[in-house]
Amino acid sequence: MIYDEAIETMPRSELEAVQGERLAALTARVYDRVPFYKKALDDAGVSPDEIKGLDDLKRLPFTRKRDLRDNYPFGLFAVPMDQVIRVHASSGTTGKPTVVGYTRADIDIWADVCARSLAASGAEPGMMFQNAYGYGLFTGGLGMHYGAERLGLTVIPVSGGNTARQVMLIQDFMPHVMACTPSYALTICDRLIAAGVDPENINLRTFILGAEPWTDEMRKSIEAKLPVNAVNIYGLSEIIGPGVSNECVEAKDGSHVFEDHFIVEAVDPETGEQVPDGEVGELVFTTLTKEAIPLLRYRTGDRATVNRERCICGRTHARMGRILGRTDDMLIIRGVNVFPSQIEAALLGVSELAPHHRIIVTKKGNHDHLAVEVEAVQATDDAGYNTLAARAKTAVHEILGLNVDMTVTPPNTLPRSEGGKLSRLVDRRNA
Repeated sequence: MIYDEAIETMPRSELEAVQGERLAALTARVYDRVPFYKKALDDAGVSPDEIKGLDDLKRLPFTRKRDLRDNYPFGLFAVPMDQVIRVHASSGTTGKPTVVGYTRADIDIWADVCARSLAASGAEPGMMFQNAYGYGLFTGGLGMHYGAERLGLTVIPVSGGNTARQVMLIQDFMPHVMACTPSYALTICDRLIAAGVDPENINLRTFILGAEPWTDEMRKSIEAKLPVNAVNIYGLSEIIGPGVSNECVEAKDGSHVFEDHFIVEAVDPETGEQVPDGEVGELVFTTLTKEAIPLLRYRTGDRATVNRERCICGRTHARMGRILGRTDDMLIIRGVNVFPSQIEAALLGVSELAPHHRIIVTKKGNHDHLAVEVEAVQATDDAGYNTLAARAKTAVHEILGLNVDMTVTPPNTLPRSEGGKLSRLVDRRNA
């Protein structure tokens, strides 16, 4: 199902013309209303009236997360506070939180792009939707809630956590669609299986998964446990929240960016220059229609590809590939660039290993040292665990060309997600 067919299947020439007009208007607006952008554009030697279309995008300055924190809390807002009807904020675990605001029109756009995301995932009006994203300052819960209501779904606003209740509602309320983090979807699957629930006796057929990186191998693991489609949703609060892009259930091959609202680029993290479509770069977004806190060329830190070819589902909007990691998550182990997603992909290629692992980074001398713990699917003896560890070590070496310390643990011994994001990376370098 395509929620807004006229927009989502618009020929690219028409779509890019719309983007160009909106980019010009956006640049003029932030120059007039946001002192930070007036100074940034002046420092770059760019006058707003010189921005005529998409070809001029590269002339605009980047915005970074530190710019939001330096202007905490409301310094980047482009409207008076009496026009802001809601604020959200990040957790602030690495410093001051990043604060974002929404006008009434922003909330309407947010509901619209989340409705598009749900429809792309296979949701249809009349279905029941269990929302296991957290409600509160985090944007996930409320964004998906409003989008589901816009599409015409019945919303179960259960929020994150309380897995026993989640499993009970899946059996009693019979939702067709559920949204949560990928790691929590694994927890839900395992709890349903452990409870002896027959998948044919529940309605759940779609997981909409985001808020943390995951791999195609994890998708296969989830879909092997339950007869569901596991599709990726991408968003970040600085741009709008969930609903920046979403995979379509027909292809499951990259998340469609809703380009009438967001321009997407992939740039070289070092030089800032755009990379060709299909090459991995740092994702950069420009918000074309947001009123409260519009952003020019926001550098996300997320590494992915961009593909502008028409999809088999009929949508023409660009697709961003799977997030391969964040630029600040990259580890350099004995001269090798390592992203946690690469290790996950290698481990999930060994069928006897469960999709639960932990990556531990320590310091040995002047070098970072990598160790991995991963669960076995079935209990065995010490010799069996050692054999699995050797296979897992070989699988990681084939992808990274790097030897790591590998330990295989018995089932149900490593941490599980209980509703929120699950960090699989343990950094002990400063311990």
